[in-house]
Formats: sequence, C-alpha cells, structure tokens
Amino acid sequence: MGRKEVILNKIQILITNHYSTPEEAFAFFDIDGDGKLTKKEIVKLLKQAEINGFIRGIVSSKLIEGYDKDSDGLVNWEEFKYAIDEISEDSE
Repeated sequence: MGRKEVILNKIQILITNHYSTPEEAFAFFDIDGDGKLTKKEIVKLLKQAEINGFIRGIVSSKLIEGYDKDSDGLVNWEEFKYAIDEISEDSE
C-alpha cells in the first residue's frame, strides 16, 4: 500500500468511525460554514485523521489539487463527496 493509499485509508477510518455520514464530517470540518473546505480546514481534518504533522501541509495541497474540480482553491461538498466515493471504492 502506497503512501497515498495509507493517507486516504486514515481519512476513511476517521469519517467512518467518528461521523454518521460524510455530510456530518464535512459540516464539522467546514468551520466557517461556507460550504467549502479551505486548506486550513483540510489540515484540521488530516490532524484528526492522525496524519503526520510534517506532511499535513503537503497532503492538504495535494488533496485540493486532486479534487478541486472548479479550480477555486477550495473543496466544496460535491468535490468532497467525490473524494469520499473514490476512497470508498479503493478500499473495496
């Protein structure tokens, strides 16, 4: 299992074990309630998923780069849901 898969697996475990739904997880991390996750909000998610502090900034940038379909530098609900669906498919 590569580093990316390990990180995505940790995120999936966090969401599955601590939140009833992906929507609940998204709402929890969307601190300002604007319907989009900023890099700072994603770093908080990664911290709670126990991703090493040294790489959290890099990983958050890569997650935004990989899932930000509208190129606004943020991850909205649809983009987050797409990421969660992809993580779920990869773990099957």
